[in-house]
Amino acid sequence: MEHPIILAIESSCDDTGAAVMAGGKILANVVASQQVHELYGGVVPELASRAHQQHILPVVQAALQKAGVQKEDLDAIAFTQGPGLLGSLLVGGMFAKSFALALGKPLLAVNHMRAHILAHFIEEPRPEFPFLCLTVSGGHTQLVVVRSALHMEIVGQTQDDAAGEAFDKTAKLLGLPYPGGPRLDKLAQQGNPLRFPFPVNQMPGYDFSFSGVKTAVMYFLRQQTQQNPQFIEENLPDLCASIQHTILQTLMRQLRRAAADFNLTNIAIAGGVAANSGLRAELQRLAEDHDWRVFIPAFQYCTDNAGMIAMAAHFQYLAGDFASQLASPDPRLKLA
Repeated sequence: MEHPIILAIESSCDDTGAAVMAGGKILANVVASQQVHELYGGVVPELASRAHQQHILPVVQAALQKAGVQKEDLDAIAFTQGPGLLGSLLVGGMFAKSFALALGKPLLAVNHMRAHILAHFIEEPRPEFPFLCLTVSGGHTQLVVVRSALHMEIVGQTQDDAAGEAFDKTAKLLGLPYPGGPRLDKLAQQGNPLRFPFPVNQMPGYDFSFSGVKTAVMYFLRQQTQQNPQFIEENLPDLCASIQHTILQTLMRQLRRAAADFNLTNIAIAGGVAANSGLRAELQRLAEDHDWRVFIPAFQYCTDNAGMIAMAAHFQYLAGDFASQLASPDPRLKLA
């Protein structure tokens, strides 16, 4: 069937998502976010899984209603198998398997990171294969050569913190409320990115490291606030801009090297950090210098959502890549 109707469920972290896709076109994409984690300055896995249990039924119902699709009309049920938080993945996976079993429909188990990359195919413009994708999120930072929808090769990845994690952790050091990354980005737009030079980690090959930035910022702030307790408050925009500049230079350095070595000019970015305004501006600047064609998904498809799960599932459906009822969540699922 060339035009399958697929219900997709995303529950890898703290957003509960459901989407309906027909023939590769999104009919509905519903997301319920969890506010409870703001109290703790980060995602609490146990609270996340409980919130998924509360949200999943209303979110699926809302997606089907918005799409104007009856559950009997579905051709397959897709779910995020991993990577992600085990408890969160269990909720989405168990719901999808039960729903598929009750309806007698096939299952599609989707890799969350593959879905981030394939989000580029939801709307125009769509990149041509092969292309190089920089996937940056709170949990992952990867450079992937994408040869087809089902054939991807990781050529570089972070050896410690992810880029999104570095943004959130340094934002926390500055006293910004969770989630800190977007707030740091907003303040950085008003600051001088060259005011405070922090070290750019030099990694071999195309790998990344961001733990050094966090440590450097921590010691710098400790030293400065001992001399002037108001230092952060008085220099906040410049601090945000300097931290953001350092993280982006680390990302762009490896991206430039990989693009040149693999001779790729179709360049894509994906993941939650792809919504960062500084990253988008830096990528557009490099595109002009290197004659790249740059692809960035719409904001709603950058952050965790079920629309991207549906897109990946669509390609898997056409390839006959179905899962059995024995499929289980894998928090460390690799991008094979």
